Amino acid sequence: MSFAEKWWTYQRERFPLAAHGPLIAAFSFCAVSYSALLRSNAGLPGWPAFAVAFVASLLTFFMLRVADEFKDFEEDSRYRPYRPVPRGLVTLRELAMLGALAALVQLAVSAWLTPRLVFLLVVTWVYLTLMSVEFFARRWLKARPFTYMWTHMMIMPLVDLFATGCDWMWAGAALPAGLFWFLVASYFNGVVLEIGRKIRAPHDEETGVETYTAIWGRRTAVFAWLASIALAAITAVLAGTRIDFARPLAAVLGGAFLLAAAASWAFLRDPNTRRAKRIEALSGVWIIVLYLSIGALPRLW
Repeated sequence: MSFAEKWWTYQRERFPLAAHGPLIAAFSFCAVSYSALLRSNAGLPGWPAFAVAFVASLLTFFMLRVADEFKDFEEDSRYRPYRPVPRGLVTLRELAMLGALAALVQLAVSAWLTPRLVFLLVVTWVYLTLMSVEFFARRWLKARPFTYMWTHMMIMPLVDLFATGCDWMWAGAALPAGLFWFLVASYFNGVVLEIGRKIRAPHDEETGVETYTAIWGRRTAVFAWLASIALAAITAVLAGTRIDFARPLAAVLGGAFLLAAAASWAFLRDPNTRRAKRIEALSGVWIIVLYLSIGALPRLW
């Protein structure tokens, strides 16, 4: 297998750009656009702000994947030997080198846009590093899945804060008032994706693979997923009040929530593979809809 084929296979299996790219593009575009809207409804920043927000965010999520490969190596080798690292497609050393290269690219593009951004980048790096060592409490966290989840999801508002900084820091402005609820909505969006991708049909559960349906049971896992969607919607609407866009946002997100509720009900009635995959897919759709509704739709309204 050639070098290009090897890494193409790895990204397809572990970091599919076709799936992650649109999510991160919506995420980064919305962060920059919403920050500009908060600054007295400023116009869209230039393309460098969007480009840096997208590139840096994409690389942060890739670095999270690399960190997971290190954290999960022993478990993957024991329970999931079919994954790229245990089966020898790529090595941890190669991934570490790519992770370091990703960090250098982040540093370069951030300093290029504005050196002020480097501070937010370093804050994100510090939290990512703590996550990679499980906050020095791996065994304790592993025994507490809910605590494990909410502590790890704190990376989401940090990435979002960096992305918004590509607007307000580049413009030489202060942190926009009203950004708080947007960052909270970002946090719950991360929870939506985290739970949604770990909801499985009973016959798809694997030994040693910790899914939320296995840990909490189907009903609790699905209700937790719906609750996180509801909380993301509520906090997004609160963010929408800061740009006088709460009612249209509530209408759009309310409709999306009803679709998620219908998918949840169908899965609980008949928990098969297709319906579990639908929940995972709807998690991604939800995130794109929320971000574009708060970052793009107000400019088209």
